[in-house]
Amino acid sequence: MNNLKLSGVLLFLAGSFALMGIITAEAFYPSGTGYTTFHSEISDLGATRPPNSIIYQPSSSIFNTTMLLSGLMTLTATFYQHRYFKKRLFSIPLSLFGLGLVGIGIFSGDKTPYHGMFAMLTFLSGGLSAIASSKITSAPFKYIGILLGSVALLTWFIAMFVPTIIFPFIGIGGTERWVVYPLVLWLTGLGGYLMDKTII
Repeated sequence: MNNLKLSGVLLFLAGSFALMGIITAEAFYPSGTGYTTFHSEISDLGATRPPNSIIYQPSSSIFNTTMLLSGLMTLTATFYQHRYFKKRLFSIPLSLFGLGLVGIGIFSGDKTPYHGMFAMLTFLSGGLSAIASSKITSAPFKYIGILLGSVALLTWFIAMFVPTIIFPFIGIGGTERWVVYPLVLWLTGLGGYLMDKTII
């Protein structure tokens, strides 16, 4: 398998693992705890924010392990795709995205301020990576990457600076998912794109 296709496989798996890991951790999260996609952040699956952080197993282990593995696969894929494209404008934010996922997996929500720092790194570098992927992809996927990255960054900006615009409608949980899921979908799509790309 050549470097480019290996990179595609790893990115596809990273996105798939992240999505299915979140779904599985949510499925195992105890009912009656008040966890909802409206009120709860995704990272609550690993641990809620302090003080009085709450950790439920096996949801916590599933979520943290998923983020760690997805991050490691993204970092490895970054190395292999960079050997082919040599586009630092894309490779740097993609490597930061992978690093952010690894950090989220290591530092769960109860470990402040590290979890918040890595979550912020993941959101911002993920959005920038999706937009910058236009440097290595062609239409129509290059425009899909720009769109999904822009949605993630715009939602993050609104949540940070004018949350009253969006929180009453989809909550902090729904808002965060509008940042995260576009990035997961893009990552999975990019993996498929690279697996199918003809080597020149």
